[in-house]
Amino acid sequence: MGNTFGRLFRVTTFGESHGGGIGVVIDGCPPRIDISEAEIQRELDRRRPGQSKLTTQRKEEDRCGILSGIFEGKTLGTPLTIMVRNKDARPEDYSEIAGKFRPSHADYTYEAKYGIRNWQGGGRASARETIGRVAAGAIAKKILSGLYAHFEIVAYVAQVHGIVASVDRAAVKMKDVEKNIVRCPDAVAAKKMISLIEQVRDEGDSVGGVIECVARGVAPGIGEPVFDKLEADLAKAMLSIPATKGFEIGSGFAATRMRGSQHNDPFEMRGGKIRTTTNNSGGVQGGISNGEDIYFRVGFKPPATIALQQKTVTNSKQQSELAARGRHDPCVLPRAVPIVEAMAALVFCDHALRQNAIRSSSR
Repeated sequence: MGNTFGRLFRVTTFGESHGGGIGVVIDGCPPRIDISEAEIQRELDRRRPGQSKLTTQRKEEDRCGILSGIFEGKTLGTPLTIMVRNKDARPEDYSEIAGKFRPSHADYTYEAKYGIRNWQGGGRASARETIGRVAAGAIAKKILSGLYAHFEIVAYVAQVHGIVASVDRAAVKMKDVEKNIVRCPDAVAAKKMISLIEQVRDEGDSVGGVIECVARGVAPGIGEPVFDKLEADLAKAMLSIPATKGFEIGSGFAATRMRGSQHNDPFEMRGGKIRTTTNNSGGVQGGISNGEDIYFRVGFKPPATIALQQKTVTNSKQQSELAARGRHDPCVLPRAVPIVEAMAALVFCDHALRQNAIRSSSR
């Protein structure tokens, strides 16, 4: 029913925004992987609400608990269950939308599909569901680090509305990203982004932007042909994140303005390895990694919940108006950075395990 992601490394998330809690069940995690709640918590702390003046002020510590699949600090190879209890739910903030559909939210479409919806904070459609993804992503990163000595994923805010950052994707590190609350490594652009988000928030409005992500140290040969191409699974993973509206890898849409002679990545021998002199492909060719850095961009729309009065209709089909209440992000990008990293890690981990299975069966 759309709640499970992956083939060999399978992740199923559960829970609603204002229910008892949010969590994830991970099946297919290899045994004997060292993992602790503290390692998972580090990633959840980057995603949690209330971490800065730019985010929703919902006060959730998002403390994780591992319920199964771990013994003496190591994975058992059995299903892992990780859960976070909701603490600061305020369903009364959403009482008005019990009978009204919020513009550009999933209220109407969920009711059209199921004939029922949880109107408290958006229920299952809330971005709070991504807690399970980030928790699973922390474990996927740990597995990938064991498989590839130089593996790392770094995502960062590259654009907010019309403000575009200048970032050297080949050199950027997570410490550069975490230097400011907007998670943009370009300090000058970051200052402008923060000012804009504060201004828009005070006006009761919202803004979107772009997150760029780069993965280094992924070995060549990861990915499957035809329908399970690496970039196809990355696209599905990214577009499954709430508020996303676009995905491009490598040169992306800029390739439509180039000739083949400009876009092709010539091969060369470098350090005893087959490499490319340019990387317009974004590290993926024919749906399979070629050993170069894999980089892509994800477009996020402005959050749909705004304090301004908007036209809508009721579930009894009457014309109405609605100004949102509750605690919401005026821009989702700063908190979406670890979510993008987590979903990328899930894709790479799943494909790495699939590749290992292919090689093991051919021995």
